[in-house]
Amino acid sequence: MSVHQASRTVGPKALPAAAILLAHLLPLTLPLTSVSGRDWLACGVSCVVIIFAVGGGLHRYFAHRAFKTSRAFQLFLGVLAACFFGDPVGFAGKHRLHHRHADTGRDVHSPRQGLWYCWIGHLLDERCTEQEVLAAAPDLARYPELMWLHRFYFLPGTLAAGCMFLAGGYSLLVAGYVLSWCLMAIHAPALVNYVCHRAGSRRFETADGSTNNALVGLLLFGEGWHNNHHRYPGSARSGFEWYELDLLFGMLKALSWLGLVWDLREAPRAGTLRFVKETPCA
Repeated sequence: MSVHQASRTVGPKALPAAAILLAHLLPLTLPLTSVSGRDWLACGVSCVVIIFAVGGGLHRYFAHRAFKTSRAFQLFLGVLAACFFGDPVGFAGKHRLHHRHADTGRDVHSPRQGLWYCWIGHLLDERCTEQEVLAAAPDLARYPELMWLHRFYFLPGTLAAGCMFLAGGYSLLVAGYVLSWCLMAIHAPALVNYVCHRAGSRRFETADGSTNNALVGLLLFGEGWHNNHHRYPGSARSGFEWYELDLLFGMLKALSWLGLVWDLREAPRAGTLRFVKETPCA
């Protein structure tokens, strides 16, 4: 999901395809290297950072504008995501197209198109054009700094990987960066895309097949409450009940106490929702 830029032209598909392949092959070499506790700690920290960068930054802010922030912190969120090859403009445009056409033939990553395409294939062939992506995110495309990240999305991630290597050599690069990127930037979004449109419960009668999945919600800090999200996509909180743990919303709430973000939008009567006829957030 976070390397979706590949399909802009036929030629550049080779670069993300090679990156995805390497992200799966390099961690297999870890048993042959001297991996330290520091390397595994870096892996864990990177996983948490990526979950926030993708879930709180790319998804809840850039795609759905579920809260407000300054232009400077907006750029910080964009660069943070780009450090893991995320593109705020491209992600937002593609994700908005997903919501617009969820679980139809025009969905950019529906499980109805098959496991392979939903999980990996859409990263290499989006079935949507650059013009469609930009047209879906005009509010972001007007910022030159975000468009720079859109055009050169590979630079921050390459620099971040290089810094990991310089700081700790091969083992830190692979354990602290490549493995966490593979798990949290490739497979975690795919887990939501596929499982949360296939397995789980449905609180709301949405036109798509979105579901709430408690296991995915726990693993990905609240991103598994997907049926809630599809009913109220503009809400900064996806877990509506006390038992629907949403750590991403907690992180955003903490940032609001620091004054870095504000106006966190929530679904009507969050915490007491029982009905399916509410008016969704715009």
